[in-house]
Amino acid sequence: MDIKTQNVLEFNKIKSLLKSHASNAFGKRKADALTPLCVLFDVQKLMDELSEAIGLLNTSGNPDTSGVQEITSQLKRCEIGGILSAAELLAIAKVLKIARLLITYRSKAKAETLAVDGYFSRLSEHKTVESAITSAIVSEEEVDDNASPQLAQIRRQIKNTHAKIKEHLTSIIHGARFQKYLQESIITIRDGRYVVPVKAEHRSDVGGIVHDMSSTGATLFIEPNAVVEANNTLRELDVREQAEIERILAELTAQVSEIIHELFVNQEMIGEIDFLFAKARLAIAQNAVIPFLNDKGVININKGRHPLLDPKTVVPVTVRLGQDYRTLVITGPNTGGKTVTLKIIGLFSMMASAGLAVPAQDGTELCVFDDIFADIGDEQSIEQSLSTFSSHMTNIVKIIETLTPNSLVLFDELGAGTDPTEGAALAIAILKYTKDVGALSVATTHYSELKLYALTTDGVENASCEFDVNSLKPTYKLLTGVPGKSNAFAISKRLGLPDFIIDSATAHLTEESIRFEDVISSLEQSRQEAEEERTEASRYRLEIEQLKSALQAEKEKLERARQRVDENARREARRVVENAKKEADALIEEIRQAQKMQEQKQVSQAMQEVRHKLNQKLKETDAPRQAPVQRSGADAPKNLMPGSTVYLMDIEQNGTLLAAPKPDGTVTVQVGILKINSHISNLKAVSEPVKSSHTAAKSGGNGLRSLAMKNEIDLRGNTLDDALILAEKYIDDAYLSNMNTLSVIHGKGTGVLRKGIHDMLKKHPHVKRYRLGTFGEGESGVTIVELK
Repeated sequence: MDIKTQNVLEFNKIKSLLKSHASNAFGKRKADALTPLCVLFDVQKLMDELSEAIGLLNTSGNPDTSGVQEITSQLKRCEIGGILSAAELLAIAKVLKIARLLITYRSKAKAETLAVDGYFSRLSEHKTVESAITSAIVSEEEVDDNASPQLAQIRRQIKNTHAKIKEHLTSIIHGARFQKYLQESIITIRDGRYVVPVKAEHRSDVGGIVHDMSSTGATLFIEPNAVVEANNTLRELDVREQAEIERILAELTAQVSEIIHELFVNQEMIGEIDFLFAKARLAIAQNAVIPFLNDKGVININKGRHPLLDPKTVVPVTVRLGQDYRTLVITGPNTGGKTVTLKIIGLFSMMASAGLAVPAQDGTELCVFDDIFADIGDEQSIEQSLSTFSSHMTNIVKIIETLTPNSLVLFDELGAGTDPTEGAALAIAILKYTKDVGALSVATTHYSELKLYALTTDGVENASCEFDVNSLKPTYKLLTGVPGKSNAFAISKRLGLPDFIIDSATAHLTEESIRFEDVISSLEQSRQEAEEERTEASRYRLEIEQLKSALQAEKEKLERARQRVDENARREARRVVENAKKEADALIEEIRQAQKMQEQKQVSQAMQEVRHKLNQKLKETDAPRQAPVQRSGADAPKNLMPGSTVYLMDIEQNGTLLAAPKPDGTVTVQVGILKINSHISNLKAVSEPVKSSHTAAKSGGNGLRSLAMKNEIDLRGNTLDDALILAEKYIDDAYLSNMNTLSVIHGKGTGVLRKGIHDMLKKHPHVKRYRLGTFGEGESGVTIVELK
């Protein structure tokens, strides 16, 4: 974009502000070179980077990029084999340190992926080279004693030699023999050698080398013969020290030469990062927002503030352009804010195209233009013999020659400086041309003809800067859709111009002009009334919103209270149910104990009855009881094991062998509840499956109860708590009735009842296992339970 337009819109001042937020020379140089771009993709990339930089500033603080110097010349000299000085090496170490700190800064940031990673990822860390430089070099002019063992040794020798010379000279200047020869009792240095000031007339009395003479010639600075050798030694040590320093610097330079490319990249990336965060710091300082971007010629500035005006007093401006209309004609009195509005539109568009945030509110949208043109201000040129009108026309000619459909054109006082009639006609023609090309244009004017043109032409809209006639002060508010008045007569009257002059001036106005101004006045009055009504409506709406918020808060308070009451009620209900369940469990346990006692009585009675029946059967037999039929050992069952089912031939009953046969052939067989001793020859092997003693015991006592109970229970329609009580009682009864398998019908439904039943079955002491029913058993609506 043309540098002249940038200066007219004061973009150069924005760059100066940006430069003040940069921390090093690289960032400041990039701020000076900042220029707007004209490709939406490129600008959007800059905005994404800026957005993330602002986020990093807010979450991770300010990265340290200060104190870095330009090292390009040092690196180039290093490339051709030159040896760098201590100051130059320290500058390189500073670049390495800042690169390392930036890498650490990025690694500690919480964000995972960022557009700015392209800068941070190219930085390289070389801690070894950085530490080698900083540990060896104390300052720009001093190498540390410990930079090498040789340097440390040389400097110790230098120190000792200095001490020896001073000690010898001190004895000379304070000795009685030389006191009368000395001008002063001091030790000084000339040409790098220790000397004493001797009176000129005693030159021959003090042996040594003369190194200097005072301006008057009265004093000679003599190096006594006694310290000449020591001074020579000191000079040699100085030469050796300098050679060792040169060797150390050469060694450090060699290390630097191995990472020259990385240093060039580090320097460039540090500058990019500093420049990026300078833009972020400027955005925060201006309370700016990142606008939406487009290339469709749409501008929507939401309460924008000129960045160079005092933020405490500036009046925000809202401007919309490029959707319903592409040409905006701004009218109103002088000093009303027309030119400021014009500059805000151009400057914001230019700042956005350069990747800068704009001081406005959220919702602001700006276009990335091919070019921005501005004809603003009085550019009368005496040297070129150009009047104001000629100067403006020269600018407009250049604009028309390079105008594109995606351009923004700003005209200040279009058509001014010549005959009003011709100027207005030219202004209309110029605006019509920019409209036909498709460019966006904004023009300020005092011409009524342009107001009328905007009223009667599609795609062209009026706007005005509001002016308070009573206070003779502008409000700086931009009113879109309303043409403004110059208010020359009203302002003149308020300033004291006599009425007869104002009346005379009014008489010179044409009837059409008067009628048009009256229409504008009527529109303005209607607008003000509508504005007052809108303000009143806004006040009522605010009160309604406040009442609504209060009612909502009260409703939430009542809801919280209701929830507390419900929670307390549920808690109390749970307590009652738990107490009832505990009481029911106690009753069930008492019933179980009673049932066990009853079962023991029934077992005893059954044993007595069996014994009685057996005895009765023996008495009723016709023949005397015969001894069991004896079979030979070969006919006796073989391989009898405990648990085998056998048939007792003498009583014609099946039984279970309880132990292996004894050596004499005697065995013990369980028949029902009886244990019978018999001989192996009385047994006959039976091939049916063996029943466990537990099953036999269960089948013996409660056969009648088992026949009376059903093998299923239907819990559908019950609450979970009721269903659990019924299920537990049913399982207890089934267990006491010696049932092995039973079905619990709970239905499918929401699954709450099934889950509760299953949770109870997991913990029930009588349950061996359980499963959902299969096809034909009720599937997931039934649980099959197997008891222990």
